[in-house]
Amino acid sequence: MNAAGTADESVSCRIESVEVHAFQLPTDGPDGKEQDGTMEWDSTTMVLVRVHADGRTGLGYTYGDVSVASFIESQLVDVVRGRTAASPAALAELMGRQIRNAGRPGAGAMAVSAVDVALWDLKARLLELPLIHLLPSWHDRVPVYGSGGFTNYSLDRLTDQLGGWVEQGIPRVKLKTSRDPESDPRRLAAVRKAIGDEPEIFTDANGALGRKQALYWAHRFHEEWDVRWFEEPVSSADIEGLRMLSERGPARLEIAAGEYAYTSRDFVNLVQGRAVDCLQADVTRCGGITGLLETAGLSAAHHLDLSAHCAPALSAHAFCAVRRLRHLEYFHDHVRFEGLLFDGTLSPDGGAVRPDPGRPGLGLDIKWPDAERYRVYGTPPT
Repeated sequence: MNAAGTADESVSCRIESVEVHAFQLPTDGPDGKEQDGTMEWDSTTMVLVRVHADGRTGLGYTYGDVSVASFIESQLVDVVRGRTAASPAALAELMGRQIRNAGRPGAGAMAVSAVDVALWDLKARLLELPLIHLLPSWHDRVPVYGSGGFTNYSLDRLTDQLGGWVEQGIPRVKLKTSRDPESDPRRLAAVRKAIGDEPEIFTDANGALGRKQALYWAHRFHEEWDVRWFEEPVSSADIEGLRMLSERGPARLEIAAGEYAYTSRDFVNLVQGRAVDCLQADVTRCGGITGLLETAGLSAAHHLDLSAHCAPALSAHAFCAVRRLRHLEYFHDHVRFEGLLFDGTLSPDGGAVRPDPGRPGLGLDIKWPDAERYRVYGTPPT
């Protein structure tokens, strides 16, 4: 059989089984908590999916409530089990139809995303390819920015964290703002002093501000501390407010949103509404890799860069297939979680992460003995 025939045969096999797991990791913030502009939390939950075919296993995951795990088992497992592993996009279409009445945005989209990533990982492993080589990749590396800087951090912890990323060669860092706006000048001044004049400072209000309030702080952030990125200054549902800030804010301060876009229409609304200067997408929420590829086409057609929201162990591969790639959020909680659960995670080098071409699929292997202590759903594999 020729090489093409061998490849076709290897992915025409049927998906034999699907496992769903969830793990919960306590945060390492002050008093066990972390805060941003609108929320406080004490743990992060990963819902992990494994799909099996022909002796190979693909994995995918999302970050969300443990209820996403039961959603996957009740709505999606039977959709993919027994079907060919050759066409993740076709299975994504079937999963989208299945959850129409169960709830497509939010938890439904996150559930589909986790399964979709696992299907792409499985196909790459069946073909013995790194995922970056299976996807229509434009890049071999993804620039990153260090992200954390929670609003309940002390100034020492804030500057140590962001300054540490700069020392590692990451030239851009982000802190959370706007929970107590009057404290932000002190925090931003400390960060700028700690990292120097050259690295870029990004801010993220997580939708905490009103329109006029956000406009006021947009000008102060840029003029006093040379902030170049203001993420969700108002709610991402406030398309008009985001557009107003993009049009009336400083020319060199970009307005960003998109991490809570779950469907293609969510992204279209942001783009057609001229709401952002840089679009964001989260591969664990937007329909997985199949959904991300659709969004990447939308961003390219509208001459908008696309930035990856979190989940660096997945996003490093997936966003190499984004033509208008900007960068990837190297988020403290997810970096910590993925490092505990997986072998094969990537560390920044020269301010970017590069998928390993020598490891099949996503290049990730689960460290089961380490993972079990954090289990909150499912049973250990036999």
